[in-house]
Amino acid sequence: MTVLKTCNDRDIMKEHPCFSKEAHHKFGRIHLPVAPACNIQCRYCIRKYDCANESRPGVSSRVFNAQEALERVRLLIERGEHISVIGIAGPGDPLANDVTFEVLGAVNREYPDLILCVSTNGLALSDRLEDLVSAGVRSLTVTINAVIPETAEKVYSRVSYKGKHYTGRAAADILLCNQWRGLREAIEAGLIVKVNTVLIPGVNDKEIPFISWLAGRTGAELLNIIPLIPQAEFEGLQRPSREVINRLRDECRQHIPQMTHCRQCRADAFGTIGEDKDMELEVINAMIGEDYCEMVS
Repeated sequence: MTVLKTCNDRDIMKEHPCFSKEAHHKFGRIHLPVAPACNIQCRYCIRKYDCANESRPGVSSRVFNAQEALERVRLLIERGEHISVIGIAGPGDPLANDVTFEVLGAVNREYPDLILCVSTNGLALSDRLEDLVSAGVRSLTVTINAVIPETAEKVYSRVSYKGKHYTGRAAADILLCNQWRGLREAIEAGLIVKVNTVLIPGVNDKEIPFISWLAGRTGAELLNIIPLIPQAEFEGLQRPSREVINRLRDECRQHIPQMTHCRQCRADAFGTIGEDKDMELEVINAMIGEDYCEMVS
């Protein structure tokens, strides 16, 4: 693939809180919840767009339009928060929503020094890679949970691609092909890429070392093994323990560096990792002042 744009990684590995354990104490990020639609259905995923009480991927207090998202960035940046990254991670898949590219382009034009980041399932990555690069995206997270189709069938119930819906083996074949091809092409295009893998006991746990080997060989910078949150079709499974996760990370570290500070953030997360703030309250405070908020609360 021809390189679309070589991204300068001078600051990304030092200032991106998801890519650097040291940076996550110093720099914050803003996740903009502008992408509600999703093009696949993971068997462990439940998306919520009006949720204030759960802290996990796929949930947001609300979904913003492009103008609201840009205003949120302006307010929080002008407050002097130590924000280094503007990301879009849902609540659905960013690449299945055209507003993603509108928002990213607008933020990049106004704040070109900020790192733009997207988290995707990878189904449409190859198709929309040029759009991502043109919008100014410099870093990327791709969630890949399988290498072989038999495993992918157990993880995903459906795939919607180019106007058609697929299930079973057909869905698994399309998704895996697109994920691994998109990962390779994104790295060739100069993006700094992290791979997320959800550890699902009894489903893909034996395959994760192979995922780590292939991701490292392809050129990904980091692998983030995250424990299953038991829900949806996998609500009967147990969440993997920290000891199990750590043993698997130790095994996979020979192939690719491991992320160890992930907190499985919401789609509207704001602040440093592990110290997320109430985004709605933060924006209100920025607009009308702390004293008024205290008076009416």
